[in-house]
Amino acid sequence: MSDLAPTPTTELSLSMYERMLLIRRTEERLRNENKEGNLPGAVHLYIGEEAIATGVCANLRESDMVTSTHRGHGHYLAKGGDLKPMMAEIWAKDTGICRGMGGSMHVADFSKGILGANGIVGAGFAIATGAAYSAMLAEDGRVVVDFFGDGASNQGTLMECLNVASLWQLPLVFVCENNGFSEFSPANTVTSGQIADRARAFKIPCSVIDGNDVVEVWRAAKEAVERARSGGGPSFIEAHTYRIQGHLEAEDLFLGGQRYREAAEIEDWKGRCPIARFKARLEGEGAAMTASLDPIELRVMAQIDAAVRFAEESPAADPELAFQLMFDGQRP
Repeated sequence: MSDLAPTPTTELSLSMYERMLLIRRTEERLRNENKEGNLPGAVHLYIGEEAIATGVCANLRESDMVTSTHRGHGHYLAKGGDLKPMMAEIWAKDTGICRGMGGSMHVADFSKGILGANGIVGAGFAIATGAAYSAMLAEDGRVVVDFFGDGASNQGTLMECLNVASLWQLPLVFVCENNGFSEFSPANTVTSGQIADRARAFKIPCSVIDGNDVVEVWRAAKEAVERARSGGGPSFIEAHTYRIQGHLEAEDLFLGGQRYREAAEIEDWKGRCPIARFKARLEGEGAAMTASLDPIELRVMAQIDAAVRFAEESPAADPELAFQLMFDGQRP
């Protein structure tokens, strides 16, 4: 980046640091709760990728919209989703954001523009494209961001949506979180070429960035969002990162002792932690910034403890909801 590159304000920098830390500590708590057998279902954690959701969503308004993936807790929290109903949803409680009927892979809050995590790989493409088309028709300045992984980039729907987004100049930002794996397959065994080239074929502006540098993510997203909001059409961001945890927390149970990556690789990427890197950068700016960081950890941990208590103390989801939400009028 040149010296003229935009720089986040001190207030925004501290906000992004706190948001990344909230995502990390939340996911760590879910990891621990899963190990203790306290969760009713599987969780796919965002540990190591926090800078992408945070840097992108720091450029969005509440009225803007995002679509997410099965690894969606980070996107939900970065977009301003409420932690308490998210935790209640993961605990399958009636106070959950989807009344306990969606679970970890389907956290959503339309009031915050969070159109939902999704257990179907690549399902967000068409949802985001439709939402962007509605925003274009409404002429209300809204922007849509579609988060997806490198594995989803091999879905044919991506090409269809890139085509439509480019043709109609939709206010849509595609964000590929390239963490190097499609579930248990290294990306280089299932994905040919550079993913961003798929968007370049449709003459969509592209950025290939370090997804573990929150400032670099913020800058790329700022340019893309401003382009979309001003009527300049779609953009494509390929952010390189790494998931520190497994594909899902229960994977050891069905891998049968097999490995698809080495421990040394994981340790190497831990050394590139986006939160530690950003913290060092902020501390390098002086004692005042360092002092501002000190209370954040305590504030975040208190928020997570309160959310877990809320989830544990909430009533269980009502199975009868299935006949209202999924099978309306189809009771046997």
